Amino acid sequence: MKQTVTPALRQWIIEQASAGFAPDAVLEAMKSSGWDEDVAISAMESTLREHLQSQNKSATRASPPAADVPRTASPVVARPASSLPDVALSGAANQIDVGDGLVEVIASLINPRVLVLGHFLSDEECDGLIAAARPRMARSLTVETKSGGEELNPDRTSNGMFFTRGQTPLIERIEARIARLVNWPLENGEGLQVLHYRPGAEYKPHYDYFDPKEPGTPTIVKRGGQRVATLIMYLNEPTRGGATVFPDIGLEVAPLRGNAVFFSYDKPEPSTRSLHGGTPVLEGEKWVATKWLREGVFT
Repeated sequence: MKQTVTPALRQWIIEQASAGFAPDAVLEAMKSSGWDEDVAISAMESTLREHLQSQNKSATRASPPAADVPRTASPVVARPASSLPDVALSGAANQIDVGDGLVEVIASLINPRVLVLGHFLSDEECDGLIAAARPRMARSLTVETKSGGEELNPDRTSNGMFFTRGQTPLIERIEARIARLVNWPLENGEGLQVLHYRPGAEYKPHYDYFDPKEPGTPTIVKRGGQRVATLIMYLNEPTRGGATVFPDIGLEVAPLRGNAVFFSYDKPEPSTRSLHGGTPVLEGEKWVATKWLREGVFT
C-alpha cells in the first residue's frame, strides 16, 4: 500500500528536529511505526530542506493526528489519547485476554486514565521476581534533572534494582504480557524495576514524566523520548500501609499480591493529574515491580 506523506507528518518531522532529536532517531521512530524506510528518508530530506528554505516564515505548531505520525511525539506536545498506551476494554467485560491468561479489571477511570487490575501476575511469578532481585538490591535513586543522571532523594526511601529488557525468561514473559495488555511496542519499555520497602519506607507523591523545564531532560529523552505511562505490579502484601495514592483524584490502591495499577499521561504537565506516591509501610514489607513506557524505542 502506498504511503502518503501528509502535511501533519511533515510538521511532526520539523518539531522533532526543533526539539533536538537526531535524524537517525526520527528515522527509527518512523520505521517502528510502520513507515517504509525509503519513504521515511525521502520525507525527512524534503521536509527539512524546505523548512530551512522558509525559516523566515512562522511554522505551524499544531499537534498532528495520531494516525499520520509515529508514536514518539515531541516531549512538550500533548498526544491524542489514541497514541498512548492503553488497555482495550470491550463493553461490560471485566476480564482481558493477555494471551497467556485473563486479567481482571477491578476499576477504570477515563480521565485521568487509571486502571486497577487483578491477577496480573501469578504467585510463582511474584516469588520469582523477588528471588531474582533480592541479591542485587541497593538504595533507590531518582533521576537527577539538572544533569540527566541519578541521585539519592530523601523522598524515596526504598531499595531497588533494574533488570535489562528480556534479561530472563520470566522477565521476557512478563514484558510480553505488558505489551499485549497496553497495546504498546515491547521495545518502547524501560527495563523492569523491582523495589523493596521496609517499615517506614515510602515514596512521596511525584510525577513519572521528565520535566521539560529541567536542563537534564534533553539528555534523558534521547533514550526513547518522554515517559507516557506506568504499570506498578504488587509482588506481596504488607501487613499495614504501603498503598499507592493519587492525591489529585482521591484514589488509593491497596497493594494486593499479583494485582497492578496502570496509568498514562499525555503530556509532561501536572494537568495530567498523574501525581502519585507510595504511602509509608507501617508493618511488614512491600515489594513492587514497575514498568515505565516511553514514546519511542528505549535504548
